[in-house]
Amino acid sequence: MLVDNGVIGDSRVQKAARSAADAGWDVVLLGRAPAGGQPQSWRLGDAEVRLIPMPEPLAKRRHEFRRALLRAPLAYPPSGIGAHRAQAVKAWRADLQVRRAALTLAARDGGRVPSLAWPTLRFEEKFSTLVRLWVSLRNRELSRARRGRKLTSPWDRAYTLFWQRLRGGGAWRRLEPGLWDYELAYGPVVDELAPDLIHANDFRMIGVGARAKIRAAAQGRRIALLWDAHEYLPGVQPWRDNARWLPGNVAHEREFVPYADATMTVSGGLADLLQREHGLAERPAVVLNAPTLETQPAGSAEPVPDIRALCGIGPGTPLLVYSGVAAAKRGLGVMVEALPQLPEAHVAFVVNKPQSAYVKGLLRRAEELGVAGRVHLLPYVPHNQVVPFLAGAQVGVIPIQHWPNHEIALITKFFEYSHARLPLVVSDVRTMAETVRETGQGEVFEAEDVADFVRAVTAVLADPARYRAAYDRPGLLAGWTWEAQAEVLDDVYSRLLPAAPPRPMSARDTSTGAEQTVVEVGA
Repeated sequence: MLVDNGVIGDSRVQKAARSAADAGWDVVLLGRAPAGGQPQSWRLGDAEVRLIPMPEPLAKRRHEFRRALLRAPLAYPPSGIGAHRAQAVKAWRADLQVRRAALTLAARDGGRVPSLAWPTLRFEEKFSTLVRLWVSLRNRELSRARRGRKLTSPWDRAYTLFWQRLRGGGAWRRLEPGLWDYELAYGPVVDELAPDLIHANDFRMIGVGARAKIRAAAQGRRIALLWDAHEYLPGVQPWRDNARWLPGNVAHEREFVPYADATMTVSGGLADLLQREHGLAERPAVVLNAPTLETQPAGSAEPVPDIRALCGIGPGTPLLVYSGVAAAKRGLGVMVEALPQLPEAHVAFVVNKPQSAYVKGLLRRAEELGVAGRVHLLPYVPHNQVVPFLAGAQVGVIPIQHWPNHEIALITKFFEYSHARLPLVVSDVRTMAETVRETGQGEVFEAEDVADFVRAVTAVLADPARYRAAYDRPGLLAGWTWEAQAEVLDDVYSRLLPAAPPRPMSARDTSTGAEQTVVEVGA
């Protein structure tokens, strides 16, 4: 598996690598080392994990290296000199502060102070103030120049359209050249491993896997390519603020999907979309982002944290939990806005980036509403602890907004909340709302509607046992486990590598069997 992140935090990729290795496949999971970091390696069960350094020079556009002389003639060049000058001025002024303190001490203690010392110091202080203002102005101009060139202008849209018309699927080479950084980092390592199967997760990695397959075929060696699509790319909110990111990545995906020997995805709705979008001969296999039943790795004595203890509340206090990525489109603001109308309730945000600007904005709003003491920020726990950790809450909340990818899948936290047997309060995105209404495991509210959210939470808190009883339905939770999904994954691998040595049914426990190497590529 190849993954464009650091593996830690990507529970789907971790579970896939570990379960495939447990089933007898020889798995090497290649991830991306932190920026400027060194290669790292460790074991994930029987799977080997390697993190590869990946420089990103092509991710920066050429204009980012040039000065905007016409739009911001006073701006520093984008070479880093602006930050250097700002820091140098701070150091100078810090030195002046110490010199003033030393002269003050000398004068107070009756020591000898040179006659020009005070006038010189005052002159330098005034001059340093002018320099600081000048440096600040030039840095502000640099920031303004950068904000004014985000590849969203009519010219940039015309540029995008031109290359789409001229190059078609190959337009990504002009629109999103940073995709080559992944190829140049991962490609040589994949070639060296000479895998029999590449499990390429998501849209960035499909190109890395396809090009490795092409190179191997030229040498007379077959590689089976499995594409694991995590989301519907045309429906993704662009990850970068420019007009080229989405069409560039869509073009890249469309060019290389035909090289996949099989496709896998996270929901039935997305499977249908992908089959239509790419004209796939076969409907993608569905492997849900379900949690594992294993709560602790073998030999681990690490205790599961107590979510209520971390929040500083007792067992009788209503606790609403959100676990996952913190971003505006996840709709977390409705949980804060509702707290004044839910006077006894507390909210726990178990999020990936507690210090992000978005999360800080939620905390500021909580302070304005006078409910800051009832909002708690908690970090992620290991994926095998998520379910028992969340079980200490009273309500699991999924307030996501209406985006195409939100409409078509049951997301990871849905299954995690379910196995924690939490009553759910979910927004009315299509697939999730339909499921909750059918199972009776929670209430649905209109996305971004605070009053309707309060109604739904109030109903759940009034009779939580009624909603928890839905989990007693025979077979409901059994189908929502990673163990069940791992069997689907193993079947796909077996179809792609029919010549693999037979593996006994106990392979997941004994790690015996196949000699074929699987390189998993994920995003």
